[in-house]
Formats: sequence, C-alpha cells, structure tokens
Amino acid sequence: MQAILVRLLRVIGLLFLLTILGAIGYRVIEEWSWTDSIYMTVITLSTVGFQEAQPLSQDGRLFTVFLIIAGGGLALYLLTLTARLILDGHLPQVYLRERMAMRIRSKREHVVVCGYGRFGQAVVEELLEAGQAVVVMDENKELIPLLEEKELAYVIASGSSENGLREAGVEGACAVVAATPSEAENVFITLAAREMNPQIRVHARCESELAARRLVQAGADQVVSPFQMGGARTAASILRPAVVDFLEIISPGSSPEVDLEQILVAPSSDLLGCNVAEIERSIPSLRIVALRRGQESIQIAPSARTTIEPGDMLVVIGERAPLLEFANRAESPEG
Repeated sequence: MQAILVRLLRVIGLLFLLTILGAIGYRVIEEWSWTDSIYMTVITLSTVGFQEAQPLSQDGRLFTVFLIIAGGGLALYLLTLTARLILDGHLPQVYLRERMAMRIRSKREHVVVCGYGRFGQAVVEELLEAGQAVVVMDENKELIPLLEEKELAYVIASGSSENGLREAGVEGACAVVAATPSEAENVFITLAAREMNPQIRVHARCESELAARRLVQAGADQVVSPFQMGGARTAASILRPAVVDFLEIISPGSSPEVDLEQILVAPSSDLLGCNVAEIERSIPSLRIVALRRGQESIQIAPSARTTIEPGDMLVVIGERAPLLEFANRAESPEG
C-alpha cells in the first residue's frame, strides 16, 4: 500500500508540474497572458473540450498535441492507481490511518503501551480505569477490530520502529511501557524512547535478571517481571493474607469506598503552610502515608509537624469522596 501511495503522489506531482510547463509554453509560444495560458493548459489536460482561449498557431497546435498525450497518459495512470486502492480496500485504510494520526497528534501527557498482549492489555485497562490517555502500539494487524471496538488510539507498527514510536507521540508522552514479549525489543524501545524524549518515564517488562540489568542500563525507570511479581504475590497471600487483602482494597480504583492516590501540591494551594496533623484533623477520614519533596527520598508516614510546601507529592489513603475534595484543594486555592 505504501508503494502505491508513493506512486500516486508522484503522479499528482507530475500533473501539477505539467500544468506549470503548459502555462509557460503557451505564454512563450503564443505570447498570451498568464490567465489565458493557464486556462488553455487546464482545459487541454482535462480534455473537457471548451473553446480555445485564442486561435492557435502551428507551433501552438503541436504543443497542445504534446500536452494531450502527456496529460492523458498521466490521467489514465492516476485513475488506475486510484481504482487499485479502492478495489484492494486500501483507501479506507488510508482514511482510517490519517484519522488515527490526527487523534494521536491531539494527545499530550499520554502513555504509549508497546505490545498489546495479556500484560499490555492489563496495563491499558488499569490506565483507562484511572482516566489516563493511552496509545497502543503493536504490529499485529489482527488486533485492529479489538482496538476499534474499545475505541483505543493505536499505531500498527513494531515497538522497534522509530517511525512508529514517533507516530505514537512518544515525544509528547509522559510515559512509555515496553510490554512486548521480546526482551531485546524492550531494550530498544527503552533506548529509543529515552533518546526521543529524555524526560519520559520508561516502564519495561522482562523475564530474566540479565534483561533487567540491561534495561536499567538502557534507562528504564522501572523493570517488571510479571512471573516474579505473580509468584511473590501468591507467596505473600499464603504467608500474610491480611496484608494482601488490605493491598487489594487500597489498589487505585479497586474499591468504590477506599482509594490510594498521589497528589501534587500546587504553588497556589491553600494547603501551603499547613502541617500533616492539621490536614488530617480537618479531614478525619484521610491519612497522609508518604511524602516526596523534590529529589529527596520518599518519607513514609511523615511527621505530624511536617509543613506542606509547593511541589510536594503526597500519597494519601482514605474514602473516595473526601479524597477527591482534598485533591481539588491541593490543586487550587478555592478548595
């Protein structure tokens, strides 16, 4: 399809060039005005048979014959390519691809998920549940009906394709997930994404310790082994079932009543100057369980006397409604 589109664009370009040459030819041979020259060229190439702009000289007639032959051949070739696109079903694909490209270009601070297998699908579902914009990247064309059904933005390309990553909007994304089953491809995705967007967060899937080390060296912020995580979770559910049940409850979006959220304190927030104890007294159903300030290490269970400053990242647990109200207070002075 790509080759046909390239040829189609070339033919259109040749027709445009032939129109310019035709106008110049009539201007030089017949010494007509530019308006008459362009008019004569267009009616000749389009073979509409309108009346000539002015009577033609012998040289002008020979030049017109040349334009008819050249223009007719190009027009026939253009018609053939267009028919082939339609009959092969490529034209609707071109339209869908361009529509999808426009949809992706409108996104900012989205997450690019490379690989839509079982692991990638689980990541996408969690992100969508949290209201995060997502672009899926996978080379399997058979996934298109499923992606269309779920109304997901997608790019059909390998994760190792730099053009595909660029089309998925990696430069404007906040994070990329290298979720393909190929560890080598995940390393490439990490390197390419880091080169295109140095500020992007990279989360990569791996199956071995060696791959994990290579991914970290390549610039991955987080390396995840689904099998290791699954095994550790199963063992924990046997050894510490109450802890696992608690973690299930506080997983973001897993419970309608209780939630765990990270909240960034804005410079204009009315929380500035308040300490942890004052905030927890004002909203008894919330607890600040962690705080990160700039590049400092995260503070678990920060002191009650800790004063909130602009840019602090708070990890808060509590009931859903008060938690949303607290997030609004952290982001604006209105409360």
